[in-house]
Amino acid sequence: MSRIYRSLPPKGTRLGIAFSGGLDTRCAVAWLSRQGMSVHAYTADLAQPDEKDPSAIPPVALQHGAAAARLVDCREALAREGVIAVQCGAFHLSTGGKKYFNTTPLGRAVTATAIIRAMREDGVHVFGDGSTHKGNDIQRFYRYGILTNPELKIYKPWLDQAFVDAFGGRKEMSEYLIQVGLPYSMSTEKAYSTDANVLGATHEAKDLEHLDKGLHIVDPIMSVAHWKQDQQIPAERVSVEFERGRPVAISGKRFDTLIDLVLEANKVGGRHGLGTSDQIENRVIDAKSRGIYEAPGMALLHVAYERLLSAIHNENTLDLYFTLGRRLGRILYEGKWFDAEAMLLKDALTRWIAPSVTGTVTLELRRGDDYSILDTQAEYMAYAPEKLSMERVEEPAFSPADRIGALELQNLSVTDNRAFLLHHLDAISRLGAGSSPLPELLGSGGPKDDD
Repeated sequence: MSRIYRSLPPKGTRLGIAFSGGLDTRCAVAWLSRQGMSVHAYTADLAQPDEKDPSAIPPVALQHGAAAARLVDCREALAREGVIAVQCGAFHLSTGGKKYFNTTPLGRAVTATAIIRAMREDGVHVFGDGSTHKGNDIQRFYRYGILTNPELKIYKPWLDQAFVDAFGGRKEMSEYLIQVGLPYSMSTEKAYSTDANVLGATHEAKDLEHLDKGLHIVDPIMSVAHWKQDQQIPAERVSVEFERGRPVAISGKRFDTLIDLVLEANKVGGRHGLGTSDQIENRVIDAKSRGIYEAPGMALLHVAYERLLSAIHNENTLDLYFTLGRRLGRILYEGKWFDAEAMLLKDALTRWIAPSVTGTVTLELRRGDDYSILDTQAEYMAYAPEKLSMERVEEPAFSPADRIGALELQNLSVTDNRAFLLHHLDAISRLGAGSSPLPELLGSGGPKDDD
């Protein structure tokens, strides 16, 4: 039997719903409760920058017919997962050097698992949310839900044709709420939709579906609009300190909790518009979508962390960090942050690379992603200026004679490869299979045309 209800569950079913307090979820709670469901609303406190007071949201669900409503504190958990993502470099989307820091996928991993745990405590085993069949979240919530509670069943209003027929858009939802005596006063309609948590904000849909519209129509909620020339953004000197891979201080100020540190990183990076990007991405159904992203705190931590990595670890380790991190980023995007493959990658990156990262990076932040690294101090650095100094040093790491020996030994394969290439080129020329610049490089030693 499918875990997913195609139509309403039996009357009296205890149904949990992720409740944001917006038009969609207000309408869903009002409609479901009037269809005989015992609706239990769960609101995640993600320190979301688009909400003044998340604790004011659950009472709204009760007003709209919910039998019970709870606020679930996800702040420290989300900050922790955000730092783990930085430690792992779990970011697969990048355009022109600007990264998307997977802030929405991280938020869904924390939100879904926390809400399903709370539901299980309340004896609620049917779950719904506002995600549609076209997006990524429908898969993320489903995977994290059944991972957290194997007894879980799913009812999503936007997968029920009866609900879709009744509420095709915002106009119909608003009219329904007026009809049941719960009018919803919408704020000024924006040209795009926004989803946010403490790690970052995502702006997409509506006008942003068109690629001739971009950053300039966005009113950022975590950063200054650094692209506006009338914005006065003075340069600022900032230091970020890590201990064993964990950020602990910003500009000398230490923090007892990760959430407080992330909030401060957001303020500092946000003053300059750091970490804003425009990305075209492949959704989990392999269709492309587009989003404008803000992540000022994640960007600040990421710059400092990777600078320390480059000073501490050797090239082969860094290559694994980038390769495994990119793979992990895609897994995270697909809603698999707690799958076995992801756990393996996170374990390798957080236990064998991150613990060596202790040090401080000092930067000058200016405008957007315009910054300079001013100083890098770290324990156990592989970087040592005297090794490659062009000046005379008392005890050089190696001598000219050492380098002569290394050149001769480390490049023995050149002559072996030359013989192989000559043989291979000769065979290719006989077959007429193409041309190569190698005969010009090898000169008279190249293969002869016998024809």
